[in-house]
Amino acid sequence: MTPLRQRMLEDLQLRNLSENTQEAYVRAVAQLAKFYNLSPERLTREQVRAYLVHLVKDRHVSPSLFNQVRCGLQFFYRVTLERDWILDGIVCAKTGKKLPTVLSPSEVAQFLGAIRRPKYRALFTTIYAAGLRVSEVVVLRITDIDSRRMAIRVRQGKGKKDRYVMLSPKLLALLREYWKIARPTDWLFPGRDGRRPMDRRNVGIACKRIARRAGLKRNVTPHTLRHSFATHLLEAGTDIRTIQALLGHRSLRTTALYTYVSLEKVVATPSPLDLLEAVASGGPREKGQAAP
Repeated sequence: MTPLRQRMLEDLQLRNLSENTQEAYVRAVAQLAKFYNLSPERLTREQVRAYLVHLVKDRHVSPSLFNQVRCGLQFFYRVTLERDWILDGIVCAKTGKKLPTVLSPSEVAQFLGAIRRPKYRALFTTIYAAGLRVSEVVVLRITDIDSRRMAIRVRQGKGKKDRYVMLSPKLLALLREYWKIARPTDWLFPGRDGRRPMDRRNVGIACKRIARRAGLKRNVTPHTLRHSFATHLLEAGTDIRTIQALLGHRSLRTTALYTYVSLEKVVATPSPLDLLEAVASGGPREKGQAAP
């Protein structure tokens, strides 16, 4: 590891940024250096700008990825190198508001029913039953499952916050069956060596494989199960602030997104057309009447 990368990592750690953010920011700087085959501290403002233009025009990266790279480079030049002016005038890309993919309850059952390995069945069921992020489920420890209070402790979730979520009796029974087979000793879902938690990327790969086996045509990711958890709770009448606490959202505005994807509430809302009695009771056109 170069001294420059080590210094950037220390700057990131001093600010207590998450490991995922640290990895993304360091990767952004490393890819910039690789593009020019030069140390990033030797690059000019125009070279950094040209690289960001390349990401948009040639590689067609998404606005969210562009913004992540920009933030990583901004951190490196402003904090680590103390060159505030390098990214002056380069603003974040506008990101469109897309509704998340949500599975119906029958599709969730279809997905879970297609899982063959007990470990993955327990893991994906936990994601859906408790609304966890994949980064949260892979670091669960056996001691986080509190069967006495029927709760799961989520340690240091997004924003470095602990929280508790419900422990479904059905999930508890499934986890007990899984434990009898796998006998994990520390991490609930350990990696291959047993000493470290499972790799998040492996969870994503397995998710796509299971979705194909289940015959689901939509793009299903582990986060799709979290979205489905929140939407199904909302459709069942759960208070939105309770859902906010369960998901670990800082802002209620983030949780309110699920009010837009609750199909049950959408189809249950009558159209104003159905409220117009005159139109609803109108008969067929008389002979000779002009067509609209």
